Amino acid sequence: MNVERTVTTKAGRVRGIASPRSESDGVTVYRGVPYAAAPFGEHRFAAPAPAAAWDGVRDCTSFGPPPPQGAQLIGAAPWDPQTSLDCLSLNVWTAARQGDRAPVLVWIHGGAYIVGAASEATYDGTRLAESGLVVVGVNYRLGFEGFGHVPGRPDNRGLLDQAAALRWVQENIAAFGGDPDNVTIAGESAGAGAVVCLMASPHARGLFRRAIAHSVPGDMLTEDTARSVSERIAKAAGVPLEADALAALPPERLLEAVDTVLSQPSSKDGVRTKAFTCFAPVVGGADLPVAPLEAITRGAASDVDLLTGHNAHEYRLFTELGQSVEIDDESALAVTASRLGLGEDAVGAYRAVHPGATLRELYAAIQGDALFSEYTVRLAEAHAAAGGRAHFFRLAAESLALEGRLGACHAFDLPFAFGNLDTDFGIFLLDGEAGEAHRALSRRMVAAWRDFAATGDPGWPAVTSRATPVKVWNTEDTVQPEDTSPVRKLWAGVAIDPK
Repeated sequence: MNVERTVTTKAGRVRGIASPRSESDGVTVYRGVPYAAAPFGEHRFAAPAPAAAWDGVRDCTSFGPPPPQGAQLIGAAPWDPQTSLDCLSLNVWTAARQGDRAPVLVWIHGGAYIVGAASEATYDGTRLAESGLVVVGVNYRLGFEGFGHVPGRPDNRGLLDQAAALRWVQENIAAFGGDPDNVTIAGESAGAGAVVCLMASPHARGLFRRAIAHSVPGDMLTEDTARSVSERIAKAAGVPLEADALAALPPERLLEAVDTVLSQPSSKDGVRTKAFTCFAPVVGGADLPVAPLEAITRGAASDVDLLTGHNAHEYRLFTELGQSVEIDDESALAVTASRLGLGEDAVGAYRAVHPGATLRELYAAIQGDALFSEYTVRLAEAHAAAGGRAHFFRLAAESLALEGRLGACHAFDLPFAFGNLDTDFGIFLLDGEAGEAHRALSRRMVAAWRDFAATGDPGWPAVTSRATPVKVWNTEDTVQPEDTSPVRKLWAGVAIDPK
């Protein structure tokens, strides 16, 4: 990097700009750098192809277009049929110079595998770059384009995109002052699910040294389920489940078909909700031959340091912000708990832990544990038992929005970990400008990410085969020597397998 903020990559020179969030102008951001060809036309539903080289200096001062997506979920990026389909790009934030060896953090955004983009303000990497990291944010294919089963094509195209971005980092990040031998992949929600899949994937072996996974979802699909989902989508789109027929459809037509499938009513027994995704990583193919938790239990990623954890009230983001939830009575909630694999006394046990909770609040607690919390802590414990180093946390600080109903909800950690409490999302979650206690918590979380990416140690004891120490993030942090969650015994015999 020079005074003109230009850098030479393998494909050509790029020009960045001073990050608008950097008060000293010390951080440069390179936006919309292509790491693979547009995944349409001859590349539709295929593994990512190399991006074409260019002559001269490419102006990388504007974010690249988001991948095709609908607007039915929180976190969706603006997209319409006129948006460019050249969506496989990444962004780099750096205060380092060529010749430096700064730790690299590669961010994989969440969004239920159907929405999101690396250009979201919450994911701005300026504060992390000021702390000493080189930060890379990646766009990847979503929804049917990225994870739908297409006969004769790889299932997990979104994961293959991410692996291609990691190869770009290996080849180019030194020019931005980053150390290609010290790369940490990080993600939240579906992004964390992708991180765990990359830990287990043969295609990503050796491309990173450490992994950060916040609120890891346990949902994975078998090849049979993925095929069944695609059959329903193809039927809704009016085409056979064949690669050529599907590739002939514009992406907006597939988005409409997916929305049709998601709009179909759920079972009348138990809690009634509307699904917000039908996609997840598919287990069984060459890119993900074994379920990640099983692979990690076997030691497949024991050489990768892991920082993982979840929020105390994960599912309240969905019950309080848009998901329709209908619960007739406690017996309906018991039916849903039974479908999750819990015993007959599960609802009573949760009520004992949450006295005075409404049925809706109990449902949110059970679903949060089922989808995020139990899988995340199992991941940490399995990794440690297999010989890897794992550090575990739980966010207990609570949102001030909606009169406190969100609690420590899903995604509440993001503005803190990125140091972006002053973005629209941060301001919403804190119901206004952050106070000093929350700003101090953010500084501590930024430092923990920085230290972990640099050394593998975020600042508290690692999980062992005998104990699971928990860093509890709050306005006043604590470290518990053991995970004392009172409902974990309810989940002890519940398998979390691909569905």
